[in-house]
Amino acid sequence: MNRNDNQEVNDRSAVVVQVRESLVLVQFDEHTSVKKNEVGYVCVGDERLKAEVLRIRGRVADMQVFEDTTGVRVGDRVEMTGDMLSATLGPGLLGRVFDGLQNPLHELADQHGFFLPRGVSAPPLDLQKEWQFTPCVSVGSRVPPGGVLGTVPEGSFIHKILVPFGEPEPAVVTWIGEGNYTLNDPVARIEVKGVEREVTMVQPWPVRRPIPALLLRRQYAERMYAQEPLTTGTRIIDTFFPIADGGTGCIPGPFGAGKTVLQSTIARYATVDIVIAVACGERAGEVVETITLYPETEDPRTGGTLMDRTIIICNTSSMPVAAREASIYMGVTLAEYYRQMGLKVLLIADSTSRWAQAMRETSGRMEEIPGEEAFPAYLDSSVKSVYERAGTIRCADGSQGSLTMIGTVSPAGGNFEEPVTQSTLGTVKTFLGLSYDRAYKRFYPAIDPLVSWSRYFDQLSPWLSKNLAPNWLDDVRQLQTLLQKGDAINQMMQVTGEEGITLEDYVTWQKSVLVDMAYLQQDAFDEVDAFMPRDRQLESLRLLKSIVYQNYDFKSRDEARDYFTKVTGTYKNWNYSASGTPDYERLKSEIEELKSSMSVRTEQANLT
Repeated sequence: MNRNDNQEVNDRSAVVVQVRESLVLVQFDEHTSVKKNEVGYVCVGDERLKAEVLRIRGRVADMQVFEDTTGVRVGDRVEMTGDMLSATLGPGLLGRVFDGLQNPLHELADQHGFFLPRGVSAPPLDLQKEWQFTPCVSVGSRVPPGGVLGTVPEGSFIHKILVPFGEPEPAVVTWIGEGNYTLNDPVARIEVKGVEREVTMVQPWPVRRPIPALLLRRQYAERMYAQEPLTTGTRIIDTFFPIADGGTGCIPGPFGAGKTVLQSTIARYATVDIVIAVACGERAGEVVETITLYPETEDPRTGGTLMDRTIIICNTSSMPVAAREASIYMGVTLAEYYRQMGLKVLLIADSTSRWAQAMRETSGRMEEIPGEEAFPAYLDSSVKSVYERAGTIRCADGSQGSLTMIGTVSPAGGNFEEPVTQSTLGTVKTFLGLSYDRAYKRFYPAIDPLVSWSRYFDQLSPWLSKNLAPNWLDDVRQLQTLLQKGDAINQMMQVTGEEGITLEDYVTWQKSVLVDMAYLQQDAFDEVDAFMPRDRQLESLRLLKSIVYQNYDFKSRDEARDYFTKVTGTYKNWNYSASGTPDYERLKSEIEELKSSMSVRTEQANLT
């Protein structure tokens, strides 16, 4: 091609000078201005392969191609767009399945079949659908960036149409509409610094730039201190290792330990409005299961399906590795968008290890100085930059939104000392470590109570003391101490046998087993036990505490074993019984009777 044939193309184009798998080096002339994270398209025949600028050195740029680069040759033309890698934000996102570049996978499958050719794309939103727009402001109103212009219904939610986040100062509304509009139709006109322009219901936003950051500097939004816990309905999390609403957590664990099942349970029952699931590099079979399961799963909050308030971003292990990294940022940006509307959003990422591996591959091709285990030296800062986008904010209209982020980590061999896990642990404030041994014993969730932790207790203590119990934290710490003692006694028994410990230590161990089996374990497939509200958790914890902190006068280990086995079995059956039912009351009475019978015996022994 003669590059002088078209001056317009010459101003925004470059040529490939080197190809390193998914990384291509492109050269542009001195009149072309290229910026980092700008999107371009590598032209291979009729195919246009989407790519992103990662590094610029003089007139040469390193571009990461999000497709297979087979057939890309030196001299191929690259069309630069001038736009950053961005998410399209607007009504119609809920219930959709996208890839890491926000291409709607169902629509692409309908057009091209299940094996997608490279270079294909589709608009992320339905541009022909009409939405009922209701204005919230009038002509002459001054609305800050991120402020509400109007609303449209989106499922069971009110979707707020916001002033574009990138405006440098509050906008003056010069015209605003009302009625049915498509996403391309203007719904308002605003004036900023004397310049008037139209506003539609859709706006783009660069995925690598946090949405709240721009607002915070101009004080149109306020970052809040998270003070309430996220209720997941999983007892071991809510009681022993709470996550703040707007906080961060991670679930590291070896293959087969139940990370995906635990995340799905949290997504279904957590007290949030919107769920965004990012499947980053996981096996295609697991992603297909998620895509098919969510539309069939009843949502306990709305009565519809879980998919009605969910967005799925997926880049499976069989899809281009380069797009894995983009999928994390795409999911976070969509989550921030709904948080700006005053909604509670949960982002679950499975797994950030695959994302870090994609960064490692790209870093290696760019010949950067490697860090530990060949991960890039900036791995730690990259992990922090993602998790730091979680949080609670007070929006421009006074509403309060939150973004809670929970990521899974898949360390090789379950080694928590590897770089990705360690970088994540240095960032998040709740660590839910899954144990292979507990998973092998069919414990669910396989969260190890002896290695897991939460740094939110001090932050959440006022809420927990006011809404649950004044001594909630003391009760939890006492039970954690009991579990630690029980584990130490169990390790001793592995060497000496039951006869090698005292009867008192044996009873302590049985108490710890009761706490583990009756409270820490749940049945994810039972309609009642899969989710336990906080009021019942408090009731259960009080009853359990009255049992384990009672003095006993057992005559033998067999007697102690029989007693605690009976209590554990009855307690687990009580967990399966819905509150207020006859079975619920009957089983609770049986537990109370077992406790009372032993209490009477203890009192008689003391009198003797």
